[in-house]
Amino acid sequence: MNEAPPSRRTGPSAQAPATPPLPEAPAFAGATAAAVPGAGFGDPKILGAFLLASLIWGSTWIVIVDQLGGGGSGAVAPSWSVAYRFAIASAAMFLYAGWAGAGLRIGRRGHALALLFGLPQFFLSYNLVYAAERYVTSGLVAVVFALMIVPNAGLARLFLNQPVSRPFLLGSAAAMAGIALLFLQELSAGGSVRGEALLGIGLAVLAMLASSASNIVQASTPMQGRPIAAMLAWGMLYGALADAIAAWALFGPPTVESRLGYWIGLFYLGLVASALAFALYFKVLRAVGPARAAYAGVLIPILAMLLSTVFEGYRWTSLALAGGALAVVGLVVALAARRPRA
Repeated sequence: MNEAPPSRRTGPSAQAPATPPLPEAPAFAGATAAAVPGAGFGDPKILGAFLLASLIWGSTWIVIVDQLGGGGSGAVAPSWSVAYRFAIASAAMFLYAGWAGAGLRIGRRGHALALLFGLPQFFLSYNLVYAAERYVTSGLVAVVFALMIVPNAGLARLFLNQPVSRPFLLGSAAAMAGIALLFLQELSAGGSVRGEALLGIGLAVLAMLASSASNIVQASTPMQGRPIAAMLAWGMLYGALADAIAAWALFGPPTVESRLGYWIGLFYLGLVASALAFALYFKVLRAVGPARAAYAGVLIPILAMLLSTVFEGYRWTSLALAGGALAVVGLVVALAARRPRA
């Protein structure tokens, strides 16, 4: 997710292709009603939604590389591509909510909530990630987003009174260490000067915190009784409008690309990787809480690298294999941990 083609960035080694760019900044959504209170990953529907959303977001780098110039001209500014993506996603959610009878009149408070979660997620986070990857590798951005477990858990404890258990903390620490090992070679191979690297890390941290803030709003009590599809439709609309305003201010009037592959990819990002995946994730978020839902940030880079192995011939080093295994073990330990009572 960068203005420059991610495939041209510094990779893990001279013998292996670069690791794929960070597919998505995590934050999910659900169907038209709130999730069942007390449901968790023991519920096959919740676990299935989590895995499917993570798999979808793990695949998006293939499309993003193509859109940013890897398979075409890269003529459309990234901010305009983000605006188009969420305009398509918003339209899809409005149609779905209307078909499902969710009700699109959400009142003033509903619109305030849609702005509170929509702008941080669909405007700030995505644009900040693109900006960050101008200065640092996508692997480093992936490591930063894996750390979203920390603010999600802390903010959930502070604002939602959701404590975390010791096994969850231990599993989270192991998983984050595993992600760091997974991208260790890419992190050490970065060629950015110190000032640019610090700027890129700062932008990535801000993007991660914006996603975390959106997660907390989605999991809050005022959101629980509201239909996810309707709230997502409005939140994505506000995000798309903000994306378009920023894109026009930074890059001028909207541009389009006539290449069919660009539009196929754009509709995949809008319909599958946004409308469907965010619908699934917010359902998970309401069911298991922000801390556990943030584990998508651990699983997505692993899935992305597995897909890179198939489509790009990525070669796993011993460190990458150890990191992936450690991350999966930590993931299993943390997700199996029971949530302590407040």
